[in-house]
Amino acid sequence: MSETASPAPKTPVDFWFDPVCPWAWMTSRWVLEVEKVRDIEIRWHVMSLAVLNEDRLDELPEEYARNMRPGGSTWAPVRVVTAAQQLYGDEAVGRLYTALGTRFHNQRLGVNRDSIAAALADAGLSADLIDHSDKDTYDTELRASHKEGIDKVGQEVGTPVIAVPGPDGTEVAFFGPVVTPAPQGEHAARLWDGTLAVASVPGFYELKRTRTKGPDFSNL
Repeated sequence: MSETASPAPKTPVDFWFDPVCPWAWMTSRWVLEVEKVRDIEIRWHVMSLAVLNEDRLDELPEEYARNMRPGGSTWAPVRVVTAAQQLYGDEAVGRLYTALGTRFHNQRLGVNRDSIAAALADAGLSADLIDHSDKDTYDTELRASHKEGIDKVGQEVGTPVIAVPGPDGTEVAFFGPVVTPAPQGEHAARLWDGTLAVASVPGFYELKRTRTKGPDFSNL
């Protein structure tokens, strides 16, 4: 009697995001498309644009900086997601991110308490998590998650950060890609394969061109 071979394990893909970033949202939807056509498994982690920029707020446009300061709107979503992860486990993170991003970006309902509360309901999570919007209870864990991601790529980038095992087992990590709209199907797979190919080259650092359009959510 022959034994059935166990399926090969999927390649883990660690993805760091800030829920308020529209470009990270676009990249996250692309990676979810890739998950349908490549043997990968996404593991979601928070990073924080507020933490990233806290030492250079004076260099930012005033409205942007105001949102990054303590009490600003950028803090609430990452604090709630971190609380969800701490209290309900890693599985809750991706589910809540999808609910938040849909309301913040696709539906353009704003980064506010009402949107976060509705996203918690959409994700099937406790409404009490909204209380963490303005609490620093899990800021140590939030900062640790942020540091883990940003240390892989350096301080000169933003969100998202993606890390995967390379062909030789050595970790490959990179910021981005920044793309709009989010590629789907085989186009998503081709971008994934190409991104891994260039990111895996030792000494490769940057490939960039000027953005000529903003985030396009029309196919999400």
